[in-house]
Amino acid sequence: MPAETAVSVFPQLEALLPHVQKPIQYVGGELNSTVKPWEACDVRWALMYPDAYEVGLPNQGVMILYEVLNEREGVLAERTYSVWPDLEELMREHGVPQFTVDSHRPVKAFDVFGLSFSTELGYTNMLTALDLAGIPLESKDRTIDDPIVLAGGHAAFNPEPIADFIDAAIIGDGEQAVLDMTDIIRAWKAEGRPGGREEVLFRLARTGNVYVPAFYDVEYLPDGRIARVVPNRSGVPWRVSKHTVMDLDEWPYPKQPLVPLAETVHERMSVEIFRGCTRGCRFCQAGMITRPVRERSITGIGDMVEKGLKATGFEEVGLLSLSSADHSEIGDIAKGLADRYEEDKIGLSLPSTRVDAFNVDLANELTRNGRRSGLTFAPEGGSERMRKVINKMVSEEDLIRTVSTAYGNGWRQVKLYFMCGLPTETDEDVMQIADMAMNVIAEGRKVSGQNDIRCTVSIGGFVPKPHTPFQWAPQLSAEDTDARLTKLRDKIRGDKKYGRSIGFRYHDGKPGIVEGLLSRGDRRIGSVIRAVYEDGGRFDGWREHFSYDRWMQCAEKALPAFGVDVDWYTTRERTYEEVLPWDHLDSGLDKDWLWEDWQDSLDETEVEDCRWTPCFDCGVCPQMDTSIQIGPTGKKLLPLTVKKDVATSGHTH
Repeated sequence: MPAETAVSVFPQLEALLPHVQKPIQYVGGELNSTVKPWEACDVRWALMYPDAYEVGLPNQGVMILYEVLNEREGVLAERTYSVWPDLEELMREHGVPQFTVDSHRPVKAFDVFGLSFSTELGYTNMLTALDLAGIPLESKDRTIDDPIVLAGGHAAFNPEPIADFIDAAIIGDGEQAVLDMTDIIRAWKAEGRPGGREEVLFRLARTGNVYVPAFYDVEYLPDGRIARVVPNRSGVPWRVSKHTVMDLDEWPYPKQPLVPLAETVHERMSVEIFRGCTRGCRFCQAGMITRPVRERSITGIGDMVEKGLKATGFEEVGLLSLSSADHSEIGDIAKGLADRYEEDKIGLSLPSTRVDAFNVDLANELTRNGRRSGLTFAPEGGSERMRKVINKMVSEEDLIRTVSTAYGNGWRQVKLYFMCGLPTETDEDVMQIADMAMNVIAEGRKVSGQNDIRCTVSIGGFVPKPHTPFQWAPQLSAEDTDARLTKLRDKIRGDKKYGRSIGFRYHDGKPGIVEGLLSRGDRRIGSVIRAVYEDGGRFDGWREHFSYDRWMQCAEKALPAFGVDVDWYTTRERTYEEVLPWDHLDSGLDKDWLWEDWQDSLDETEVEDCRWTPCFDCGVCPQMDTSIQIGPTGKKLLPLTVKKDVATSGHTH
């Protein structure tokens, strides 16, 4: 693979740093970062979260893989992030390549360049990084001396739009997968790299767990739909399976979380308390692709928090998962941690709380040592009917009861999150969001006897995602989304009694259309992504950098050659017969089960959570040879006894 020695580019980079914003983000040397000697390692990974340092550094996925790889003898992993346009320009001018922050080595010198995509809007940033690194943008142009470009993360469950630019993709959990890949690459290098780049990719593909797009051909029907996806060489599987890590207690990462140098979006230590979710919200890709539910034990969580706080000095712990209040022992976890860290004033947070899983005991434990910030709930649908369509089984009574409890116990601010543009939605469904917000304010004023109650309504546009029951659904156009939200805004603002107490935040429909194009796209979309990048597209997830017009103009140039357009990918409804671009990538979910759930949604039929009811045959457990792993363990989190260190030497620590 690439060079056996790699020289730091820091001397050249350092000269540029005085001329850019926030130079500290490029310097490295964070607490708990790792630099291993280059020569002592035979497999070397450069890991990237394709966004700015402040967003990328706290990303749990990259942090976990960084640690898992660096714990291995003879393996090193370093991190790289997207550079802001000001530094990009200077790097191009002065010939400084894309570098890692750990030791400022050129990304091109590593064996693997692994990118973690939690959103499709990071694709143009990947192309910027490849180009700055001096790695050919398209996999077909790379040589044995270029790294293997690998995609992972939730957006990698449909890597087809970036198939031309990546060499391989891993779908599912990365911990064991990156170690298995490392072993294959190490063996190939030890043999003297026989058969070149193609051979090592073939060895990876042959396992059935690494997807190599170049080994598959896509055939199209005259109307633009996919006829079939077929392997183009023997020994390559027809379908590639996702990875599932069982027993999270065996993977207590990160043990030494990174502490950022520059300000980042989350300044806290995070512990993933379980993985997966079977609530079955039909819009939620994360819940569908991470099945089954696997809980970390209460004692496992306690150990991780203890070690992580010691290693970082953070003063807040985030208990992460898709629905943290659903952990079978969440009450004991919250109380145990609050008891344990009462004197240290360590705050606890749950990123978002289900309305029906919230109770005041839990809320009080979460705020006992910290501040009472706002509470966030996500009813998602404005009307009872919409919540049946999306299988979010929360009634308005549940919500009012919950916020009543919160306001009655001293909270002043509640944030409600909804989606606009869901399947079968009408203007009337969306208008009911205003009614719900007004009822919330009325209830808050009543129970608290105060008028300074606030409720913020935050609305996102719905984007249909692969591997969900809504993968067949039409997306609402940007114009219709905007018109619907304008009506809602006018209704809230026009209300004399409650309007001033309701904050209203929404994204216009345009970014959602681009995200929809990328999330359900196929290989033909690669030409659009490349055109946008070449036209200067960067940081598409940032409102100030995103250009809808640029995306639409590039699509209008690139897509007619294939006989399709943006609407074909976004606002068109799919049929049962259609081959979807990601059908050969197996998330474990049975396609017929997803289709039945889509039909149930159109009939407004709700489905229970399979954790507490008989199985619904979604397919994951038998197919992936996995099973639901939940407590309760019956253990309590005993407070650690910390002996107070008496300062005898006259100086404090």
